[in-house]
Amino acid sequence: MNLLALGRYHWMKEIGAPALMKLRSAGRKRRPRGKASTCFGPPLACASRLKEIMTRHYFLSRYAESAMPVAWVTSGAPVEILRPFGFYTIYPENHGALCGAQKMGPELCSIAEEHGYHQDLCSYARIDLGVCFSGKTPAGKLPKPDLLFASNNICQTVVYWYKVLARTWNIPLILFDTPYNFGEIREGDIAYMKEQFEEMIPILEKISGKRFDEGRFREVIEIASRTSDTWGQVLATMKAQPAPMTIFDAFVHLAPVVSLRGLPVALEYYEILLKELQARVERGIGAVINERKRLMWDNIAIWYKVRDFANLFAERGMNFVTATYTNAWAETNTNLDKNRPFESMARTYSLVILNNNLNHRLHLMERLIGDFNVDGLVIHSARSCKPYSVGQYDLKRLLMERLGLPSVVIEADITDSRAYSEEQARTRLEAFFEAMDS
Repeated sequence: MNLLALGRYHWMKEIGAPALMKLRSAGRKRRPRGKASTCFGPPLACASRLKEIMTRHYFLSRYAESAMPVAWVTSGAPVEILRPFGFYTIYPENHGALCGAQKMGPELCSIAEEHGYHQDLCSYARIDLGVCFSGKTPAGKLPKPDLLFASNNICQTVVYWYKVLARTWNIPLILFDTPYNFGEIREGDIAYMKEQFEEMIPILEKISGKRFDEGRFREVIEIASRTSDTWGQVLATMKAQPAPMTIFDAFVHLAPVVSLRGLPVALEYYEILLKELQARVERGIGAVINERKRLMWDNIAIWYKVRDFANLFAERGMNFVTATYTNAWAETNTNLDKNRPFESMARTYSLVILNNNLNHRLHLMERLIGDFNVDGLVIHSARSCKPYSVGQYDLKRLLMERLGLPSVVIEADITDSRAYSEEQARTRLEAFFEAMDS
């Protein structure tokens, strides 16, 4: 690594980033506040801390290149194994969500399409390729990676997407291959995945220039497990009536457990968030005023519509209190065990929702509906995420038959607003609202 770049990174970390955060904080205080919605309770106080953490993460990433090894990582990849080698990690899916929320999805997707990538391809992939080809990003600048680290436990698209990046930049790609769980997980599959971790270590040592530190690795596993457990406790506070936050809040507060898992900052943040939510529960403070209906969301957020949907449902006293998407980082990651690091990582990352059969997902949704006292289900059929969207109409039918649960399917895309029809969504939602009130 370049010593000058390393010195610049540490200067920015110790002096530049704190100065930037202080300047941004002063700017927020001077900015006049808009009219507050009468549908919501008080905003979460720790939201400013979350913004500071993620702003700092992307800001410092600009100076990580050449100062330390940089890895781009898929959301379902076992990032814990990278932490002992000192990799600075960037999650293109998290960055894609940021681009979607900033309404940059169509622009960046179009750039990828101009290079020959079809509009039916995952919009996270198209955004990332658009950034790769143009350099445009709301984060200012992303560092060029030294390594691409992917897992096919969420979809096969990430494999081909990362292969394109590997060819473009002529850098190595490590794929963690997780056999699909048609039924119960098999011991032979666990052994196969453990061997992959063992084979990764010499490659990571060569790329990073660091020897594998098993003690540090076990510490990372412990932090990651506690982080996911605390995130699960955060989500569990929404079992309270009224719920102290909404799933639309959780979509945003999910960022650290995705992007910073295994680092102390993520655990520390969720401990702060959990305390605030527990205090709200004790005082009976709800995220939605006059919460009268409790809903469940299936699939990834529609990032460019999060605020609009939050307002639309809150105006009717409806609060989303659980989601299969936010639950994904709480459901399996608590299996991590520092005393059995490779085996527990294999189990954790092969048991994610999209690497399991639809029966598993049906039972999971039934459990969440019961645990959170859900009155209705909203399913996002995401054009971008076919593995997440396959079988949704069957799941909807089965849940309605078994539980009599009013349900609606919204067809959209996670970041590309060109695939969303406001008129169609409104028509379906109006029928859903009538069913909820009948």
